[in-house]
Amino acid sequence: MLILGIESSCDETAASVVKDCRTICSSVISTQIEEHKKYGGVVPEIASRRHCENILGVVRKALGDADVTLADLDGIAVTYAPGLIGALLVGVSFAKALAMSCGKPLVPVHHLAGHIAANYLTHPQLEPPYLCLIASGGHSHIVEVLDYTKFRVVGRTRDDAAGECFDKCARAMGFPYPGGVHIDKASAEGDPKAFKLPHPAVAGNEFDFSFSGLKTNVINTLHNAEQKGIELNRSDLAASLQYTIAGILTDKTMAAAEALGYKKIALAGGVAANSGVRAALSAACQKRGFEFYMPEKPLCGDNGAMIACQGSYNFLAGITADESLNAMATLSMEDI
Repeated sequence: MLILGIESSCDETAASVVKDCRTICSSVISTQIEEHKKYGGVVPEIASRRHCENILGVVRKALGDADVTLADLDGIAVTYAPGLIGALLVGVSFAKALAMSCGKPLVPVHHLAGHIAANYLTHPQLEPPYLCLIASGGHSHIVEVLDYTKFRVVGRTRDDAAGECFDKCARAMGFPYPGGVHIDKASAEGDPKAFKLPHPAVAGNEFDFSFSGLKTNVINTLHNAEQKGIELNRSDLAASLQYTIAGILTDKTMAAAEALGYKKIALAGGVAANSGVRAALSAACQKRGFEFYMPEKPLCGDNGAMIACQGSYNFLAGITADESLNAMATLSMEDI
């Protein structure tokens, strides 16, 4: 079985061919980081225009690298939610036209389900059920993976996502966009306990997250120091921030695992590439005797392979769409 996956939910135009659910035949990513860097973040209109310019070439290269033609495909999978609506529409429109023109099934894929599926590409032995922490620039979720296409969200952020907190604090510290990777690098040279940062409390659901207060605390710490003419050690602050975010994510995930009876834990999303988060969750699972899975770093960010992988399982489950498929900026995993 060969599935082409197309991803365009934010600022990466990506395509990949995956064989039999878990073997990557090709993976092509066209990133826009350098263009958006001058604005300090992703500009949706620019992202959409670049997707229009890049998507045909990216898909052609993915097919060529895999040495397959459209006729060889069993289906065409595409991210349809959630994400930047203009960016999503480019991918969805292209995938619909491609599927209709070559008579192949169109397979809709939820972006977060795709991130979870990145683990299957790294760990062929991984099978549901298990508990997964998804941490990215726009999302922080704790999800029960009940089956390959069935999910239950047990915890989510009430405000900022973990990746958003990383990026906004990084910008306040003077790091260029995208800030998360610079926080990670600076943390290696800093003292993670130099600054005592808050672990915001959340009422109502013990597994929910809140990172807005942490972000505000870091920004206020920087502003207060600037007003007093005090030069803070940026590496120490970066290390303290990373240590705090990793601790919050790990503590909530472990609490959910113990309460729900899971002993198999996975990590997914862009923040899954952060060394502090990877180390903290891995150590916590090892301490408790839990199985732990996380994608290889190149598969943590947005990519077509994860969409093709999840698309393969959706296809096997009979989840397809027709020409009426539309992009959606927001959509809960439980409403797939």
